[in-house]
Amino acid sequence: MPAALASLKTTHLSALGLDLVDATQAQAIAALLAPGRRRAYFMNAHCCNIRRRDTAYAQAVATADMLLPDGIGVELAGRMTGKRLTANLNGTDLVPALLAQAASMGKSVYLFGGTPGTAQAAANRLANTIPGLRIAGTRDGFAGAADTDAVIHDINDSGADIVLVALGVPMQELWLHANAHRIDAPLTLAVGALFDFLAGTVSRAPKAVRRARMEWVWRLAQEPRRMAKRYLAGNTSFLAHAGIKALGQLPVADVQRRFLDVTVAGSALVLLSPLLALTALAIKADSRGPVLFSQTRVGKNGKEFRIFKFRSMTTDAETRRDALLASSDREGVCFKSRHDPRVTSVGRFIRRFSIDELPQILNVLRGEMAIVGPRPALPCEVAAYPARALGRLAVKPGITGVWQVSGRATIGFDQMVEMDLSYADSRTLMLDFILILKTFGAVTSGRGAY
Repeated sequence: MPAALASLKTTHLSALGLDLVDATQAQAIAALLAPGRRRAYFMNAHCCNIRRRDTAYAQAVATADMLLPDGIGVELAGRMTGKRLTANLNGTDLVPALLAQAASMGKSVYLFGGTPGTAQAAANRLANTIPGLRIAGTRDGFAGAADTDAVIHDINDSGADIVLVALGVPMQELWLHANAHRIDAPLTLAVGALFDFLAGTVSRAPKAVRRARMEWVWRLAQEPRRMAKRYLAGNTSFLAHAGIKALGQLPVADVQRRFLDVTVAGSALVLLSPLLALTALAIKADSRGPVLFSQTRVGKNGKEFRIFKFRSMTTDAETRRDALLASSDREGVCFKSRHDPRVTSVGRFIRRFSIDELPQILNVLRGEMAIVGPRPALPCEVAAYPARALGRLAVKPGITGVWQVSGRATIGFDQMVEMDLSYADSRTLMLDFILILKTFGAVTSGRGAY
């Protein structure tokens, strides 16, 4: 087996019952173009909905060589069970990049599908934007698809190395399932509406919308009648089904704790919105820079994530940190200075009353943190942990916890570790309730907060 394919990582999303490619775009392309024959499909929420009710399509999906994750729905389904895929490998972005790499290798492509003229228009666009790409042939998916034997003969006679099939889900996957073994091209891909995007008959969302993972909203706005069932009813059904399946695989205690987290975080977001707005205004008035500060922290099982806080320091705080390490007031690995010169005037106030931590409500809603748990550490701190301290990473980090209600920065690192290990070993829903209630007293006193 080629090294590029043998080393390709896949991740099983139990909420969907699928093994999906878990790789960067470059890694996926290298695997797709590696020597050997393979058939690949893109899997999005719509595909998963069809798979649940169409046994023939489900069989076609099960026999594919590679399944590529496509869209925010699949990403959310993974997060429901703690799985984070490396990249969104949607066909509209991946296929042109794949063809650019194929062109540099002297490979050719055949486009099959779409309304009459669409495949040719898409081929013209690809030829104009990808230097050296050889178009082996095109054929529409209407009259051009009527005679399967003629289609296969035309594809094989063209000498194409790659065949893109755009007949729509599930027809394109069923067609390839039945006929891929008769096609000489090493790589066959089912590509959905790709030809429409390339030909310009359907416009893509602006980059800002795509970065926000809201391209489906753009499609819905363009074609509300045709897309309403797929994106509104379909996405709701998909997420509900994935959520129920994910919950069914979790211990009852974990379901209860997640319910507590979402309920408390959601309520806090609503009730504290005036305070959040006032804090944002105060930060902007006090010093230059963004209102929110994000930083890489280490979560459960060593998985890194971006934590959100109200900015309480100057914008150059990170670059000045190393020079201040010797002034730490706290024993052990974690740096903490009572008179940290990087802290702003408003920053001192919001740190004293833990207001700076409130944006972490978003981390709780995203599933990266819990309301109660050990505080998330910096990667450089975790790298310096003694072996025993790594036990802190066995549970989700929290906004509050035993350390936070017991004195915070006045407690040394070793004692904090023992507190967190004790919590991880004996945590219950009742203990979480008690710690949440004790947090109000700890915040009001301001003890150990600086």
